[in-house]
Formats: sequence, C-alpha cells, structure tokens
Amino acid sequence: MVDVLTQIDAVTRTLSTEDVDGEAMRIQTITQSYPAGIDDVWDATTTAERIQRWFLPVVGDLRVGGRYQLTGNASGEILSCTPPANGSANYSVTWEFAGGVTWLSVRLTSLDAQRTRFELSHRSRVADIPDEMWETFGPGATGVGWDQGLLGLALHLGAQDSRISPEEGLEWALSDEGKAFARASADRWAEAYVAAGADPDVAARTAAATFGFYTGQTPGA
Repeated sequence: MVDVLTQIDAVTRTLSTEDVDGEAMRIQTITQSYPAGIDDVWDATTTAERIQRWFLPVVGDLRVGGRYQLTGNASGEILSCTPPANGSANYSVTWEFAGGVTWLSVRLTSLDAQRTRFELSHRSRVADIPDEMWETFGPGATGVGWDQGLLGLALHLGAQDSRISPEEGLEWALSDEGKAFARASADRWAEAYVAAGADPDVAARTAAATFGFYTGQTPGA
C-alpha cells in the first residue's frame, strides 16, 4: 500500500507567473527530497533504463541537442545537461505534447550523502494555454500528473515501502487508493493556486474538475 498522505505531505508545490523576455510565463514547481545520494538520483532521472522503471519508457538521442520520446506521451529536445558537481546538477528539456511546447527544468541538490532534493519546474506561456482549459482545471491539470511522477520516483528510490510498476500505474490510479491520491493532489494544487492569488472558490472548483479528469469521477464525487 502507498502511504498517500505521507507522500502528499512530502511534496512542496508552488505556482507563479513571471515575465520572461517580454512574455508572461506560468511556472509550476514541485519539489521532494529523496533518501538517496545525488549520483543515484541523477542516474534514475537521466538514463533510459532507469526512467522506464518509475515513469515511462523513453527512446532517443539522450544528449544535449538530441531528442527524446516518451512512449505514448511527450517528446522534446534536450536543451542542457549538467551532471553532479559540488552538490548540484540540472537539466532542461522542451516538453512537446498535443501540438504545444512547454519547458521543463530539473535541479538536484545534495542535502547530505544519502539525501537529495529533486525540483522540477514546468514553464508555459500564458498565451498558449486556452483560457477555458485554465479556468476549468487550473494548475492541477498538469500538477496531478507531476505528483504521480514524483510518487513513482519515491517508490523507485525507496522513500516508501511499496512497489507499483509503470505497467500497474493506470490500474492503481483508478483504485480507491489512487483516487484518494488524485483528490489530495488536486486539493494541494488548489492551495498553491490560492497562494498565487486565485479566488478560493475558483480554486476549489478547478480541483474538483481535475479530480474528475484523472479518475473519471463527476466533480464532487
């Protein structure tokens, strides 16, 4: 069994809007610390053989300037890659899905020999996200998916005494435990939305819609 509340509480979520080169960019950041050294976390998040064990199978030319393809999901270009040195590491890629382009940046920070902080920032142009989609789902539309990804990494790195393979992920997501996770994640992203200035009633409505999207439930179920 997954300890849903422990995992939800282990993650920090923030939302902001910033001007980048004259364009409004919406930035979602999700962070968790893992019980593994930085070299192990780097290997788990940058090598194809390990990525498929907690996320999705990936193919491509996994080097700066190369392109990757996640099975049944996004593709993109690897923009930068700085392996661990002096307690930190980072990489960035484009995230190309359904005809749109957004950007991911991952930063690892060594907390000590056996603990590493993983921080993922997902940037998108405000103008590129349809108003109707944002008004309906808010940050949870992508946020819940990233929460599920960080859970997969937590299980892979031993942060929880449980195992769910990527192949079992969809079945788990529709189980009672998986639905409880999606509900809690959607609610926490609503809290981040309020902290960024959203009306609490609007944020609550987007959380309900996001939960419904991820689980097939009607809002409020």
